[in-house]
Amino acid sequence: MFAVVRTGGKQYRVAAGDKIAVEKLAGEAGDTVTLGDVLLAGEGDKMADAGKVSVSAEIIAQAKGEKVVVFKKRRRHNYRRKNGHRQQLTLLRITAVGDSKAAPKKEAAKPAPKQDEAKAAPAKEEAKAAPKKAPAKKADADKPVAKKAAPKKEGATEAAPAKKAPAKKAAAKKTDAKK
Repeated sequence: MFAVVRTGGKQYRVAAGDKIAVEKLAGEAGDTVTLGDVLLAGEGDKMADAGKVSVSAEIIAQAKGEKVVVFKKRRRHNYRRKNGHRQQLTLLRITAVGDSKAAPKKEAAKPAPKQDEAKAAPAKEEAKAAPKKAPAKKADADKPVAKKAAPKKEGATEAAPAKKAPAKKAAAKKTDAKK
């Protein structure tokens, strides 16, 4: 039996035993995920009801794709920018394609955490860790304090950098000499 599933904005035709590389999914190697967005399913020439079919897969590894070089250039403007990118991928082995009753559901496929959620989690951890850091500062109080800079004397001023003399206009002198 085969199915067409959508994950990471792309569509994949899969069957049991296939290995595919998809956009990054949450999970570690060995975890089982269920790809729920089944668009089409069938066996041979016969089509099945896609709503009743589920696809389960095992995560083989989290990896990066090949490097893509991004080069921008605007001719005659001395503008060149070179950048590279490696896409985060998840390697999957399809374990079962079939009825949702027959396929085991251990864990639902979740997209990677968004930027906002990723920033919020460390902030909570830092709030918990703050009381633990307070005793460490008391130990730092035994260390000698660095000396402060000496106060400036009265009347002393900082020297301003010298200004460059304006360029002379040689063209004006030549025209005056000809007259």
